[in-house]
Amino acid sequence: MTETELPLITPAELKSRLDAGSGPVVVDVREHFERRIADLPYCDQIRIPMGELPDRLTEIDARRDDESPDVVVYCKTGGRGSWATSFLIGEGRAAVYNLEGGVMGWREEVDPSLPKY
Repeated sequence: MTETELPLITPAELKSRLDAGSGPVVVDVREHFERRIADLPYCDQIRIPMGELPDRLTEIDARRDDESPDVVVYCKTGGRGSWATSFLIGEGRAAVYNLEGGVMGWREEVDPSLPKY
Protein backbone atom coordinates (compact mmCIF):
# COMPACT_ATOMS: atom_id res chain seq x y z
CA MET A 1 0.00 0.00 0.00
CA THR A 2 1.45 3.36 -0.98
CA GLU A 3 1.32 6.45 1.20
CA THR A 4 -1.31 7.99 -1.08
CA GLU A 5 -3.54 4.94 -0.58
CA LEU A 6 -3.40 4.97 3.20
CA PRO A 7 -6.60 5.84 5.03
CA LEU A 8 -6.49 9.41 6.37
CA ILE A 9 -8.53 11.40 8.83
CA THR A 10 -8.38 15.18 8.87
CA PRO A 11 -7.74 17.05 12.10
CA ALA A 12 -11.24 18.57 11.91
CA GLU A 13 -12.81 15.11 11.50
CA LEU A 14 -10.85 13.75 14.46
CA LYS A 15 -11.79 16.71 16.66
CA SER A 16 -15.45 16.31 15.71
CA ARG A 17 -15.37 12.63 16.67
CA LEU A 18 -13.59 13.37 19.93
CA ASP A 19 -16.06 16.15 20.76
CA ALA A 20 -18.97 13.78 20.06
CA GLY A 21 -17.53 11.21 22.44
CA SER A 22 -17.05 8.66 19.68
CA GLY A 23 -13.34 9.06 19.54
CA PRO A 24 -11.03 6.41 18.18
CA VAL A 25 -8.01 5.00 19.92
CA VAL A 26 -5.33 7.65 19.33
CA VAL A 27 -1.69 6.54 19.05
CA ASP A 28 1.15 9.06 19.20
CA VAL A 29 4.25 7.59 17.52
CA ARG A 30 6.51 10.60 18.18
CA GLU A 31 9.54 10.50 20.44
CA HIS A 32 9.11 11.42 24.10
CA PHE A 33 10.87 14.80 23.82
CA GLU A 34 8.47 15.92 21.07
CA ARG A 35 5.47 15.53 23.36
CA ARG A 36 6.85 18.14 25.72
CA ILE A 37 6.90 20.64 22.84
CA ALA A 38 3.37 20.13 21.45
CA ASP A 39 0.69 17.63 22.32
CA LEU A 40 -2.83 16.93 21.12
CA PRO A 41 -5.36 17.91 23.74
CA TYR A 42 -8.87 16.49 23.98
CA CYS A 43 -8.01 12.81 23.96
CA ASP A 44 -6.64 9.94 25.94
CA GLN A 45 -3.67 8.70 23.93
CA ILE A 46 -1.40 5.72 23.77
CA ARG A 47 2.16 6.93 23.45
CA ILE A 48 4.32 4.47 21.55
CA PRO A 49 7.43 5.77 19.77
CA MET A 50 7.55 4.39 16.25
CA GLY A 51 10.55 2.15 16.96
CA GLU A 52 8.66 0.43 19.79
CA LEU A 53 5.45 -0.16 17.85
CA PRO A 54 6.16 -3.75 16.73
CA ASP A 55 6.65 -4.83 20.35
CA ARG A 56 3.63 -3.00 21.76
CA LEU A 57 0.72 -3.95 19.50
CA THR A 58 -1.19 -5.52 22.37
CA GLU A 59 -1.52 -2.11 24.05
CA ILE A 60 -3.45 -0.84 21.03
CA ASP A 61 -5.55 -3.99 20.76
CA ALA A 62 -6.46 -3.78 24.45
CA ARG A 63 -7.93 -0.28 23.99
CA ARG A 64 -10.09 -1.15 20.98
CA ASP A 65 -13.66 -2.22 21.58
CA ASP A 66 -17.05 -2.17 19.86
CA GLU A 67 -17.55 1.48 20.76
CA SER A 68 -14.05 2.57 19.70
CA PRO A 69 -12.83 0.15 17.03
CA ASP A 70 -10.92 2.75 14.99
CA VAL A 71 -7.29 3.71 15.51
CA VAL A 72 -5.80 7.07 14.54
CA VAL A 73 -2.02 7.32 14.40
CA TYR A 74 -0.16 10.61 14.42
CA CYS A 75 3.31 12.10 14.50
CA LYS A 76 4.68 15.60 13.80
CA THR A 77 3.74 15.97 10.12
CA GLY A 78 2.43 12.59 8.96
CA GLY A 79 5.51 10.72 7.73
CA ARG A 80 6.05 8.41 10.70
CA GLY A 81 2.29 8.18 11.07
CA SER A 82 2.07 6.87 7.50
CA TRP A 83 4.65 4.20 8.24
CA ALA A 84 2.88 3.21 11.46
CA THR A 85 -0.53 3.13 9.74
CA SER A 86 0.87 0.92 6.99
CA PHE A 87 2.56 -1.32 9.56
CA LEU A 88 -0.63 -1.77 11.60
CA ILE A 89 -2.68 -2.57 8.50
CA GLY A 90 0.01 -5.03 7.41
CA GLU A 91 -0.25 -6.69 10.82
CA GLY A 92 -3.94 -7.32 10.19
CA ARG A 93 -5.46 -4.36 12.05
CA ALA A 94 -8.48 -2.83 10.33
CA ALA A 95 -9.89 0.69 10.64
CA VAL A 96 -6.50 2.38 11.08
CA TYR A 97 -6.09 5.98 9.92
CA ASN A 98 -3.18 8.42 9.71
CA LEU A 99 -3.88 11.93 11.00
CA GLU A 100 -3.42 14.14 7.96
CA GLY A 101 -0.56 16.56 8.62
CA GLY A 102 0.11 15.14 12.08
CA VAL A 103 0.25 17.45 15.08
CA MET A 104 1.26 20.33 12.79
CA GLY A 105 -1.89 19.70 10.73
CA TRP A 106 -3.88 19.80 13.97
CA ARG A 107 -2.19 23.09 14.79
CA GLU A 108 -3.12 24.60 11.42
CA GLU A 109 -6.68 23.27 11.25
CA VAL A 110 -7.86 23.04 14.86
CA ASP A 111 -5.62 24.68 17.46
CA PRO A 112 -3.18 27.40 16.34
CA SER A 113 -2.06 27.88 19.96
CA LEU A 114 0.08 24.72 19.75
CA PRO A 115 3.76 25.54 19.36
CA LYS A 116 5.30 25.03 15.95
CA TYR A 117 8.44 22.92 15.99
